[in-house]
Amino acid sequence: MRNLDFDEVEVLITEDEIRKRVEVLGRQITQDYPDGELVVVGILKGAFIFMADLVRSIHRNVNVDFLEVSSYGTTAVSSGQVRIMKDLKHPIEGKHLLLVEDILDTGNTLKYVVNVMQQRDPSSIKICCLLDKPARRETAIQCDYVGFQVPDEFVVGYGLDYAEKYRNYPAICRICPETIEKFPKNGRNS
Repeated sequence: MRNLDFDEVEVLITEDEIRKRVEVLGRQITQDYPDGELVVVGILKGAFIFMADLVRSIHRNVNVDFLEVSSYGTTAVSSGQVRIMKDLKHPIEGKHLLLVEDILDTGNTLKYVVNVMQQRDPSSIKICCLLDKPARRETAIQCDYVGFQVPDEFVVGYGLDYAEKYRNYPAICRICPETIEKFPKNGRNS
């Protein structure tokens, strides 16, 4: 088991910067949804820490659910084939849906999720992502609420992982190339 070792990473976004931005996002979402049933859906696994902090910053009643999708398998590069591994527990018909994602990268997975959710007839769908990496975008999709824009680098922390490690780092960090070489070639952001 690895200890938190900040020699393996470089902090890009501090814990304090994240906290302040999540509070701003929560206030904005609260304003944008003055009424109606709001279902906040976290896309597992990477969004769980962000979503927990986000829903505490939204000052209205929300329902919470989770969706797990996979397009990576055990590789560092998306296969392009998206599968729902864990579906929503409750129907979303007629409800406002807020999808919470850790990182918007190529956009392929999120576009697939939005298409599936639209078929379930919610009254609206919006997307909130912690990180936006527009340099890697392959499909036309945008977030309605964005925490931070990041460069085209592999990032970890605050829920994001590399080979299931670093999720518990309190900041968003760039993983050092030397660190990546220590792991088998199956790490990924998820």
